Amino acid sequence: MGEFELIRNFFADAPCAQPGEGVVLGIGDDCALLSVPSGEQLAISTDTLVAGVHFPDACDPFLLGQRALGVSASDLAAMGATPLAFTLALTLPDVSADWLQAFAQGLNLMAQGCAMRLIGGDTTRGPLSLTVTVFGRVPVGQALTRSGAQPGDLLCVGGPLGDGAGALPLVLNQRSTETSTSKALLARYWSPQPQLALGQALRGRATSALDISDGLLADCGHIALASGVRLLIERDKVPMSAPLLSFFGQEAALHAALSGGDDYILAFTLAPSSLADLVDEGWPVAVIGQVVEGQGVMLVDGQGQDVTPITRGYQHFRETR
Repeated sequence: MGEFELIRNFFADAPCAQPGEGVVLGIGDDCALLSVPSGEQLAISTDTLVAGVHFPDACDPFLLGQRALGVSASDLAAMGATPLAFTLALTLPDVSADWLQAFAQGLNLMAQGCAMRLIGGDTTRGPLSLTVTVFGRVPVGQALTRSGAQPGDLLCVGGPLGDGAGALPLVLNQRSTETSTSKALLARYWSPQPQLALGQALRGRATSALDISDGLLADCGHIALASGVRLLIERDKVPMSAPLLSFFGQEAALHAALSGGDDYILAFTLAPSSLADLVDEGWPVAVIGQVVEGQGVMLVDGQGQDVTPITRGYQHFRETR
């Protein structure tokens, strides 16, 4: 099967590749054409996922299709952007119709859930890897960034942390557990749900934001550096799910929540006056700390003592996962 036949058979005819709002021209030409309304900006982000690094060499292609787009769309959520479209560059060691069909179905499911259109990409032969570029739109001046946190702001997250990292022993077949627990954790790893609606609700309210991919402590460090402040995280306020606590126990679950990564939950700062309205509107907001003068990130216990661990998160080229 040639490259163009592969694209036509498995991707070009998928529901997510059909014309939609903001897509003037999709798959089939040298470039796609996007239309952004007056007064809005284009938000763009690219992620590469490599077999053996970001996912196991042997895995369900349907689940991989969901994960590949979900983790990329999470970057749009972090900017408060409305999803628009995405491209896919797919490198395959060989062509398997069954694998491609399942992958395309998983990709399409996530794309439809995120209201995104597949508008192009590339295919080539080599070790399995996927590069996804996502496009969104956001009103001028309302994009959430990492650089606006101010002393006195609250530090918040959009839900329980650690489930993605907690699922890794299950993903790698290193451990097993009861069905309900494993199902909940594996869903967070293979089908992360980008907090797109929350990101849009935070426009004009959050002073900074990002999505947690490499661990709470590591990623909060990006906000601290960009904003020129210190983030104090209260250890006992970090939210964790019942399945994670049941599977890992308190100490290991906390480590996963602080440093494990693969959460794709939003972390953000906001003025205390903005909290009540968000809570009243039903948005998932857990206050876990505050912004103070200084630099870096500090984890404190119930007595305010510094208990920051040495390992803060995942970094490419510095350690193995």
